[in-house]
Amino acid sequence: MPSGRASVVIIGGGHNGLTAAAYLARAGVDVTVLERLPHVGGAAVSTSGFVGLDASLSRYSYLVSLLPQQIIGDLGLDVRLARRRYSSYTPEPGTDRGLLIDAGDEAATRASFAAIGAADDADGFARFYQRTTRLAGALFPTLTQPLPTAESARTAAGAASAWSEIVDAPIAEAVEAAAAHDLVRGVIATDALIGTFASLDDPGLEQNRCLLYHVIGGGTGDWDVPIGGMGRVSGGLEQAARAAGATILTGVTVTRVTPDGEVTWEERVGGLPTGSDGLPTGIELTAGFDLVLSAVAPHVLAGLLGEEAPRPEGAQVKVNMLLRRLPRLRDSVAAEAAFGGTFHINETYTQLGAAFRAAAGGSVPEPLPCEIYCHSLTDPTILGDELRASGAHTLTVFGLQVPDRLLTPETNERMRGELERAVLASLDSVLAEPIEPLLLEGRDGPALETKTTLDIEDALAMPGGNIFHGPLSWPWLEAEPTGPAEAWGVETSHARILMAGAGARRGGAVSGVGGHNAAHAALELLAGRL
Repeated sequence: MPSGRASVVIIGGGHNGLTAAAYLARAGVDVTVLERLPHVGGAAVSTSGFVGLDASLSRYSYLVSLLPQQIIGDLGLDVRLARRRYSSYTPEPGTDRGLLIDAGDEAATRASFAAIGAADDADGFARFYQRTTRLAGALFPTLTQPLPTAESARTAAGAASAWSEIVDAPIAEAVEAAAAHDLVRGVIATDALIGTFASLDDPGLEQNRCLLYHVIGGGTGDWDVPIGGMGRVSGGLEQAARAAGATILTGVTVTRVTPDGEVTWEERVGGLPTGSDGLPTGIELTAGFDLVLSAVAPHVLAGLLGEEAPRPEGAQVKVNMLLRRLPRLRDSVAAEAAFGGTFHINETYTQLGAAFRAAAGGSVPEPLPCEIYCHSLTDPTILGDELRASGAHTLTVFGLQVPDRLLTPETNERMRGELERAVLASLDSVLAEPIEPLLLEGRDGPALETKTTLDIEDALAMPGGNIFHGPLSWPWLEAEPTGPAEAWGVETSHARILMAGAGARRGGAVSGVGGHNAAHAALELLAGRL
């Protein structure tokens, strides 16, 4: 509860809310975090998803790219990120060959381009990512600084970067200019569609902004595996926030927020009569704060304020599984190499376009474009000793072009089964053996878990299952800001309420950037009280 010190309440205890809490508490602010779930971490959690099987899965968020080392250092986090040697492997549909991008062996990568008949694209592919790396080098350091203007960002990036390709025209133009082979084009294009439902030539450029955030992380665009699982990231942030003196309340439901900083929430209290859900009824508390930081989606915040806001739309299905061993491939590439990076399935340029058109027409794409990540190859510690010794592995699958509009609460259970079958069929179409017989058996059945956009919304309060909390924004301003909140990209229509989550201007993914920037804006606004 607020004291005589400057007070801030943070709604939502996901990794961004915890980041903001740690920074503010370390600066002497009286911080209270209110989290609906019985635990903090939001989407950045690890779980033992299959009863009887000793494996720790990163259930919702899979990889880390945008988390700045600055935040890790500032907060003293014990977070280690492991680089994957292989960038990606993409089987060519209907053949026994595929494209392996080996970050540690340029000659092998060129040979792989040649093997699929795309030797002429090797240079264009490499040059495209050289240009995005130049852009990343200019933009990534600014994510934890006040927003640059578009002009200063463009100047810093330079003419040799991918600025014009990503910012000025639909990304389809750059993809088609960089490569001619359908599969190679697809490898580039997929980064524009992860969690985003759009065509590659959409003039609104939402797909371009998605690609931008996927290629600037760390200044290199690499996506790393958190050692110990995603829960180590949130766990470290929680520890930092508590150690600094932040109060973190879990299992509480915020019911109302006012523009003047008053927040009402309900706490479950044991010993009181139970409600219709069988849980103890709660007591309602109201308190006023100097600032409110919202680490929930803008749509959720609008509801708490009694306002209207567009409901965002997610566009993915997530499937987690635990296998006895890695499946055999049709290709001669070693499974450890193919699964060692991002394994693209049915993601050629043509297939991505066809999948969008099918979903826009109301159908589940067939085949379903998917991406696989095998965390246990990079980080065996997420498996218990027996599983590790047996050769077992985790697989997490991200299915693309599955917009929330395809589901309703009434059809969600049926659609979950349909989407699960679509994912398994997509995998089987490129493997040398079916995937289902390789599933380990837990006490509750096969080690297979599927999450639709509605499942994600229900579990994490992400409207529409949108993993970014809403449309992504360019990480710059068109004109000079008018105050700290706008300068840090965390402004709302209310002066005492700041965005501190993925819905901030530079939010999205596991980065802590939204929380970091909201905390710094808050400290500037509270400077006279500290």
